[in-house]
Amino acid sequence: MTIHALSVSQDPRDPGFVQDPYGFYADMHRTSPVFYWRDYGMWCVAGYDQVNALLRDRRLGRENRWGAPLNHVESREHLHEFDRIESGSLLEREPPAHTRLRTLVNRAFVSRSVERLRPRIRALANELIDALPVGQPFDLLPSFATPIPLTVICELLGVPVDRGNDLLSWSHAMCEMYVPQRSHETELSANRASAEFGAFLTAHIEEHRHNGADDLLSALIAVRDTGEKLSDDELISTCVLLLNAGHEATVHQTGNAVKTILEQGGDPRRFLASPELAAASIEETLRFDAPLHMFTRYAYEAIDLGPVTLKPGEQVALLLGAANRDPTSFDAPDEFRPGRADQKNVSFGAGLHFCIGAPLARLELQESLAVLFERLPDLTFETPPRYRDSFHFHGLESLVVS
Repeated sequence: MTIHALSVSQDPRDPGFVQDPYGFYADMHRTSPVFYWRDYGMWCVAGYDQVNALLRDRRLGRENRWGAPLNHVESREHLHEFDRIESGSLLEREPPAHTRLRTLVNRAFVSRSVERLRPRIRALANELIDALPVGQPFDLLPSFATPIPLTVICELLGVPVDRGNDLLSWSHAMCEMYVPQRSHETELSANRASAEFGAFLTAHIEEHRHNGADDLLSALIAVRDTGEKLSDDELISTCVLLLNAGHEATVHQTGNAVKTILEQGGDPRRFLASPELAAASIEETLRFDAPLHMFTRYAYEAIDLGPVTLKPGEQVALLLGAANRDPTSFDAPDEFRPGRADQKNVSFGAGLHFCIGAPLARLELQESLAVLFERLPDLTFETPPRYRDSFHFHGLESLVVS
């Protein structure tokens, strides 16, 4: 890493950084919480108070109102299918479109709605543990962390769980678009995945609209068919977003949380012995080692960041993982302290784009890990866990335990 005034060079794919970005964050908290990250070509904000405020600032937004990025010169024709799905996504829209789309899906994800899924999640966790190999190492990510959120979001939305492997493949390919320094082949793969995902959903929606099921997809189809609040493209984009977001970050966070808890030593059941303890411990794992570390925004007007003023059309990166470790906002930020009085993490974002699936993700993590450590309190690492080479989506390559 090199620092020159407010300009910083830190390769986001450097192996040392991938395994521990928190040392870099600590350096930036000491030197300049607002800095220009040359490897990304944009200004970044690391301080908790400023990140939290900017997430809520309506002078910034996700919607690109200028077409291609201001410094973009290459054609995106080869990303037509990917861009088509992204352009209709709730995540990439601002009011009034964002308000309309979010209202349509919000009811399924509020706390009182997801609470009824608690028994299903607990039963699923027990089924998966029953199927784990006895007396030999296993990778917890594909055998436990992945099936729970994937099954739950498929059942909630109304998509066949037996297509789970296809959904995972498409999702992973699309999420690779957010990896820094991506290759042309990565872009082609993401575009193919988008086309296949869209074709699958188009066929499934046509079949599903006639079966009278009581699920979120049926409700969205009914809205689409009135022709008032949801277009065909928006329906597909909404389903893709919910399926991708409904499992991707939760899988990463399950692995991160298990790693964090096991690294504390002692009996892991002490962190999840009651619903209150489980809620506090999961919230602290979200702060301590979040699954998403960078969220970008476009400036819609001039924004004073302190050392620099963003111009309209410029992007700013809000570093969620750094904000969660800000020593001016958290006491002993590098210590794992469930139930801390200053718990206020921004791992799910804040403001208009606060993660719509946060109540479901919290419930899945609380229930699945409580069952895991209740059933397997002697779980230990078989090999040291390592993070995968993807800065934005901060999760493990594997989690081999015994």
